[in-house]
Amino acid sequence: KPTIKPSTANPQSHKIPFTYQAEPFDLNWLKVDTVHPLRWRHCSHLPFASSADLHFCHGLEEPHGKLLCIVHAELIVDWVTMDHLREKKILSDMRTLSADWMANTSKSESELQSLQHGGEESKGNFFYPRPVAPTAAQIHCLQFLIYEVVSGGNLRKPGGLFGNSGSEIPVNDLKQLETFFYKLSFFLHILDYTATVASLSDLGFLWFREFYLESSRVIQFPIECSLPWMLVEYLLESQNAGLLESILMPFDIYNDSAQQALVVLKQRFLYDEIEAEVDHCFDIFVSKLCETIFTYYKSWAASELLDPSFLFALDNGEKYSVQPMRFSALLTLTRVKLLGRTIDLRSLIAERMNKLFRENLEFLFDRFESQDLCAIVELEKLVDILKHTHELLSKDLSIDSFSLIMNEMQENLSLVSFSSRLASQIWSEMQSDFLPNFILCNTTQRFIRSSKVPVVPVQKPSVPHAKPNFYCGTEDLNSAHQSFARLHSGFFGIPHMFSIVRLLGSRSLPWLIRALLDHISNKVTTLEPMITGLQEALPKSIGLLPFDGGVTGCMRIVKENLNWGKKSELKKEVLRGIKEIGSVLYWMGLLDIVLREVDTMHFMQTAPWLGFVPGTDGQILHSQDGGDSPIVHLFKSATAAIVSNPRCPHPTSFQTLSKQAEAADLLYKANMNTGSVLEYALAFTSAALDKYCSKWSTAPKTGFIDITTSKDFYRIYSGLQIGYLEETVQVQSNNQEVLGDSVAWGGCTIIYLLGQQLHFELFDFSYQVLNVAEVEAVSITQAHKSPHFVQGWEAVLEAMKKARRLNNHVFSMLKARCPLEEKTACAIKQSGAPLHRIKFENTVSAFETLPQKGA
Repeated sequence: KPTIKPSTANPQSHKIPFTYQAEPFDLNWLKVDTVHPLRWRHCSHLPFASSADLHFCHGLEEPHGKLLCIVHAELIVDWVTMDHLREKKILSDMRTLSADWMANTSKSESELQSLQHGGEESKGNFFYPRPVAPTAAQIHCLQFLIYEVVSGGNLRKPGGLFGNSGSEIPVNDLKQLETFFYKLSFFLHILDYTATVASLSDLGFLWFREFYLESSRVIQFPIECSLPWMLVEYLLESQNAGLLESILMPFDIYNDSAQQALVVLKQRFLYDEIEAEVDHCFDIFVSKLCETIFTYYKSWAASELLDPSFLFALDNGEKYSVQPMRFSALLTLTRVKLLGRTIDLRSLIAERMNKLFRENLEFLFDRFESQDLCAIVELEKLVDILKHTHELLSKDLSIDSFSLIMNEMQENLSLVSFSSRLASQIWSEMQSDFLPNFILCNTTQRFIRSSKVPVVPVQKPSVPHAKPNFYCGTEDLNSAHQSFARLHSGFFGIPHMFSIVRLLGSRSLPWLIRALLDHISNKVTTLEPMITGLQEALPKSIGLLPFDGGVTGCMRIVKENLNWGKKSELKKEVLRGIKEIGSVLYWMGLLDIVLREVDTMHFMQTAPWLGFVPGTDGQILHSQDGGDSPIVHLFKSATAAIVSNPRCPHPTSFQTLSKQAEAADLLYKANMNTGSVLEYALAFTSAALDKYCSKWSTAPKTGFIDITTSKDFYRIYSGLQIGYLEETVQVQSNNQEVLGDSVAWGGCTIIYLLGQQLHFELFDFSYQVLNVAEVEAVSITQAHKSPHFVQGWEAVLEAMKKARRLNNHVFSMLKARCPLEEKTACAIKQSGAPLHRIKFENTVSAFETLPQKGA
């Protein structure tokens, strides 16, 4: 570390600013063969001290003009203090040469006597100050005259020039002459102050290191061995807030070395080498600086978005805070001088930041595409952090809007494009993985991944890896946010649906809904030949189960009548198809819950401006009978008051604002009458089933309910249900882990929309078995016998009871949301705005031929 030392020859020389001496550095560390492992081998403070020295040296250039006049005025203070020396002749020459002593002879004798009797303080000071500084020749003459006085012409004086041996000069005078003699050597530098400061602040020699090229026997040093770049890299990596604003200072070494190469050395090839290195270093510098700025703002945003309760529960919550850094000064630099060129650093940083935001979004989408649908919560959290980072950075830098970057990365810039990259990925994930491999738990309202191995393993790309700044900024913040994301990674539920709604928005969400409805229609079409095959495998007549055989007899009769042994694969395919239909409908139900909450919040924000109030039956009422809404009335009144003022310079502008308020009023009112996505999905499913209603729900020929020979869908589903319920209780074949509760939602929905709910509740095989079990239990109890009749069937009966409770829950929901007395549903415009509940005929292409109100 540099230290100030006084000269050994003159103990007082440390008072002069140019006696600053530093301990010599060992420059061998610049050699190529040792630079990589030992770049900072001296100490950790070396780069910091070097950067500070650079700042100090270049700081000398500014005040040197002010100091020039001060130095010249003070030069002759010590030159006239030798009036008591014995060598009158030499002293007279020194006075005449340096202090214009002859000019003092014009004083009167009384003046001189008054000055002489003034005491010791005024003694020796009766002279006129010299108006200009001495020349270099005068200083050299003074040094020679001092030499003559001290040595007396003896070139071989024992004890040195200022030794006491053989000298007639008193010791005090000799020390005074010695001090003055050594000070004169510094006056030469002070006289040519501009050249001295320029020489001291010229740092070009730090780049010229041909000696080490020769000793290392290489053509050129790598960029890591360049001293300016090492200093810049250190300042970037240390993130010292005090030096960040001076991070461009080491580049002045290149400016000085280029000036020396062209002006002093006059070697163009040296300048070309410097220019090539500067181009390379500055590109790396801008890249690393942008990475540092991006990391800081990303960490800042991630820290602000942490859950406060999470921080409150921690003992070491300080590690998640971000130390403030001052990047505002760097982000305002538009004129950086480098090798005679002016560089707009702000523009370069903005361009690089736009690229970084796009790369970060691309990485987040790639990461989501390599995971399942449960990772949508993590994606939304990371996108929110990135969006907040953009907001914080936009305060100091002009960059592209986040919505533009988001639409660009989602390939959703076209005005007629209702799909997006994220919506397509969600739909693809639902087709290939979610619907086949996830099962529904109706109690928790969650989908979980089945523990059984899927039929077709899903091929996904590997999870991409990136630096921490593409996640949350730092390792600590990454671990904190990942712990939150892991809470939602094992299921799909309401939080995931909120994330989908917020990420897709009203533009891409209708496209996803339409794709899911088409999937239901395709599944119904796919199931039709399979259902026909199961209908053909049914016996011609199946009667009611007898009560006299008990539970065991009933189960035996069911197995004999439903002998689908050769149709086992067909049964599994039908159950999977019904399960996917039920999963889609329940997914629509979750989406409907989320959209209703979002619409309620939207209504609370806009209703006061539109003059709406909620009614008792859920309808929207107008708070004002006719007339304009509050927002239109406000703008019209303001416009009228301003236009009526004769001093109004531009009345048409305020009239335009009034018209825009009317347009906004119409736009928001049109989107206020929202409906139910689930009701529309049920209506669409009903329209898809109408095509196969004649095959799955035939009318009885006699006009009475057909009990024994019916092959309607409810009879097929009843046989499938009792079959998989019996298999569910077996340890070897746990169908509950493969199908879940989605089968009940799909099967009961189809039965309800076909109008077969009462038939199913009357003639379902499992319901009949439960009735037999209840009757037999009562008879056994009355006879005071032990109920061993159900021995071995307890688990099956319990599974049947759970299935009946779930079926009743589904039917009650369907009756509330889609009453069969009037087939109504909620239509959705192609713009994504739902309409109020309206009546229309069910068709497969209901989305394309939506009826109009009042039609």
